[in-house]
Amino acid sequence: MPTPDALAREAAAMKRYAITLTRDMGAAEDLVQDCMERALHKWTLRREGVPLRSWLFTMMRNLHVDGWRRASRQRTVSLEDQETPPQLPPNQEHHVELNRLLRQVMDLPEDQRAALVLVTVEGFTFREAAQTLGVPEGTVLSRVSRARAALRKATGTTTTPKLRSVK
Repeated sequence: MPTPDALAREAAAMKRYAITLTRDMGAAEDLVQDCMERALHKWTLRREGVPLRSWLFTMMRNLHVDGWRRASRQRTVSLEDQETPPQLPPNQEHHVELNRLLRQVMDLPEDQRAALVLVTVEGFTFREAAQTLGVPEGTVLSRVSRARAALRKATGTTTTPKLRSVK
């Protein structure tokens, strides 16, 4: 049985990932709650070799996709109905730039956004992100690369990234 401390330690990361998936604070909190509830019920099915965070994020993604599919069968949602990330009036210049970058990240296609956040924010390896997203590792590499290129283009950054070998 999971310890409350183990799940509590993952709550902040789960919420960040849920916001990335849902683009809505209320829906993100609901998704985290649903995921934690399911984790408690399914704890005995967890494989020992799988890290807790990867297991939780995979479960959260699956819950999100299931909910999205269920909602798409019930009704269609226009782009105008989508909520934007919460914004606070900036009091310093770097807050303005950070909000601009956050909007650009949230405007990325969902597959690129999820891969980028898992690898860059949550510190997943490409292999862990691939397992979480249920896609090949090369697909994650491609999605992160395309997301980074889109952000460089959107921010006007002209520097070329330094390539590294991924094993």
